[in-house]
Amino acid sequence: MKIKVCGMRDSDNISELVKLTPDYIGFIFYDKSKRFVANFPEVTIPKSIKKVGVFVNETIEGVITKTTKYDLQVVQLHGDETPQFCKELKIMFTERSRSDNQTSNNSISTTLNLQIEIIKAFAVDTGFDFSKTNTYKDSCDMFLFDTKGKDYGGNGLKYDWSILKKYEGKTQFLLSGGINENDVELIKEFHHRKLVGVDLNSGFEDAPAIKNIKKLKKFITNIRN
Repeated sequence: MKIKVCGMRDSDNISELVKLTPDYIGFIFYDKSKRFVANFPEVTIPKSIKKVGVFVNETIEGVITKTTKYDLQVVQLHGDETPQFCKELKIMFTERSRSDNQTSNNSISTTLNLQIEIIKAFAVDTGFDFSKTNTYKDSCDMFLFDTKGKDYGGNGLKYDWSILKKYEGKTQFLLSGGINENDVELIKEFHHRKLVGVDLNSGFEDAPAIKNIKKLKKFITNIRN
């Protein structure tokens, strides 16, 4: 079960989180979010933990600029991005990887470092049409199914996970939306062949962008066991 902890910003808080070895740490580059990262934290994050940049209706140039500047390994698109947008972004990352690969003395290492994963988030409710995900399958590496709310994310609300049974696509996904420390057993009981992990955010916060490390440790330990 992959663990993504999103909405991080504080260096000390991140340093404590790193000790729990999540698979992904997310940084939100959407200025209307309470967890907006205006200044990227100066903190050491091991290569084994992938840094995720979360963008909402950003330009392709803006995404690429921040991905390069902050050495991100994953891009999460959490707005109204179209399949064409995702496709163009994927092409741009691929072309950049090839270009840098050609100028490197160690082509294998460089190629691996420059492969950017793309996650497309969808806000779902009981009326969500999962067939719309089909047009994203060729340009996205993973999906994230979040609760439909007034904001693009971080609403702290759950939805009925059983509606995900309607999803019959081949792309793997992360489960998101108001998950908290008491949900371990519910998650273990929920089965879907394409579920690969969970996205944790507001359900573990003491304040916006400040996570409760004790709660996260308990959750991560239990879910991995």
